[in-house]
Amino acid sequence: MSTVLIGVENVATPKWARRRGGTSVSLGKAIKSLPSAVSMVVRLAWRTSPRLTLMAGVVHVLSGCVTAFGLLATADVFSALLREGPTPQRVVEALPALAVVVGSFVVRALLDTAVAAVESSLRPRVTREANDEVTAVLVRAQLLAFEDADFRELARQGGRRGVRSLESSLRYLADLVSGGISLIAAVVTVGLLDPWLAPALLLAAFANAWASARASKLRYEHFLDSVTRNTRKGVVEEVATDRDFALERHALTLQERLLAEHRRIADSLMADEIRMAHRTNGVRLAGRALAGVGTAIAYVVLGVLLHTGGMELALAGTAVLAMRTGFSSLASTTRAVNSLYEDSFYIDFYRKLLVEGAERAQGSSPVTAPEDPGEITLADVSFTYPGASKPALREVNLTVARGEVVALVGENGSGKTTLGKVLTGLYPASSGTVRWDDVDLAEADPHSVHSSIAVIAQDPAQWPMTARHNVTVGRLEREDDEAWREAVAKSGADEVLATLPAGPDTVLSRQFNDGQDLSGGQWQRMGIARGMYRDAAVLVADEPTAALDAKAEARVFEGLREATARRTTILVTHRLANIRNADRIVVLDQGRIVEQGTHEELMASRGHYFELFELQAAAYRGGLLSSEASGKGLVKPA
Repeated sequence: MSTVLIGVENVATPKWARRRGGTSVSLGKAIKSLPSAVSMVVRLAWRTSPRLTLMAGVVHVLSGCVTAFGLLATADVFSALLREGPTPQRVVEALPALAVVVGSFVVRALLDTAVAAVESSLRPRVTREANDEVTAVLVRAQLLAFEDADFRELARQGGRRGVRSLESSLRYLADLVSGGISLIAAVVTVGLLDPWLAPALLLAAFANAWASARASKLRYEHFLDSVTRNTRKGVVEEVATDRDFALERHALTLQERLLAEHRRIADSLMADEIRMAHRTNGVRLAGRALAGVGTAIAYVVLGVLLHTGGMELALAGTAVLAMRTGFSSLASTTRAVNSLYEDSFYIDFYRKLLVEGAERAQGSSPVTAPEDPGEITLADVSFTYPGASKPALREVNLTVARGEVVALVGENGSGKTTLGKVLTGLYPASSGTVRWDDVDLAEADPHSVHSSIAVIAQDPAQWPMTARHNVTVGRLEREDDEAWREAVAKSGADEVLATLPAGPDTVLSRQFNDGQDLSGGQWQRMGIARGMYRDAAVLVADEPTAALDAKAEARVFEGLREATARRTTILVTHRLANIRNADRIVVLDQGRIVEQGTHEELMASRGHYFELFELQAAAYRGGLLSSEASGKGLVKPA
């Protein structure tokens, strides 16, 4: 049996998609959620445009009322045509009533046109407002929120499905109002003609409503049960088709394996989809059967009334027309309720996203962090990532003085990058305190903290902008051509610009016509230039030269040394030869600081740093470690 590469078994379901104890969703509770979804749509529409929302409601109500009026006017037409007397005379007597009926159809057509005009103006506004709310809540969320896989999936579902459901719900709500009023008009009309006809019509309505609600509930449960597998399927589709994986996908001959993996997950989803479809078809069949019984009862009652003389033939014609109108309105109303009911689940995701996003929003505070802290102090700081079972940092105590260059080193997973983010306020400490001078960052305004930091990431953002803007986006309010040229020169980005067809004005994205893409090393140089241009008091450089060759790396570190002369600098790197001149080297192991000091001090202590340095130095000595390192068991004797 072939190994499963990207499986779906035993994968945790997002918290927002879990059903308590594996039980099914309560139909009654689900139906109660429909009014809240409708009210959210109405509130959003009202906030977007009160005038258009009011106009939409008025024209829909008028449209339904005109339908009711037309049905009642039809009774007068039938009465005039079918009463005893010469045929020409009956036609003449029916003309006024007939004119009213025709007029009602004309008015209804005009109102339908007005409805379409109002909706076409209102729907785009609602969609824009909903998209704006989602974008705003995600833009303002804390950086740590995006480390939570549950929140990322909620953002995808609430943002994409939720907004789309809000837009469609506005249309379905309009259909519901119009169809519902027409249905009520039909029920009232047949009720006025004879009270026995109304219950049969209502039986058909309730049967259809129950079947639609039950079917939507089954589809929603299916969605919850398949959330994780759909996520995995999306991952497989990405690695099987995305450009970023293309090289190794072909070099490792994984095409057919990935295709087989995709088919395995798709087959699982298809089987569940078929089972769900069979169940919903059964529910719909039951609903249609009950609705058919109601329809049959209505016509039987009508036949009995005619046979016994309980209803005149003219009124019976009106009753038939009213019932047909009622069944037509029932069908459209049921579709609208069904769609609204189903959309309500995704609108609930949208609501949850707004609520959770607000809870995770980057706050504000009247406390302002110092622009250039004289001292950064961490006291007993621990930090745990969302969903992680153990902390990434454990009881860290560290003080960094203004202008000091501190290098963070350690093995992969030791907490170096996390520590850099915590001491700059990008991540809040789970426990302990981080202070800039006397200001606790937990109480400071995040914007004031982040305005004083610059981050050079190992994998810098590939902004789809011109090359010039890729640098100046580091500090948009700063307009300094001399600083731009200096940052480009010290980072080595000038060599990148020289290769671009339009130089600094070249758009760095293949998504645009004439756009250019860069190699990993070239993107890294652009990121370094961006960090230098920002000219912040505290600079964190996280593996800034990982993708650069030796010559480019030497040039970048020379530029960083000049740039850091007036900054507090935190340097995260695996290449220990580059940090020998750092003011202090902090060694981490499993989230704890195990050593700190200058290069000479740490080498003399023969500790963890000494071992790491000797391992790297061995590559430049022809693979031979020093006798001290060999004695520590770093290599096995030949």
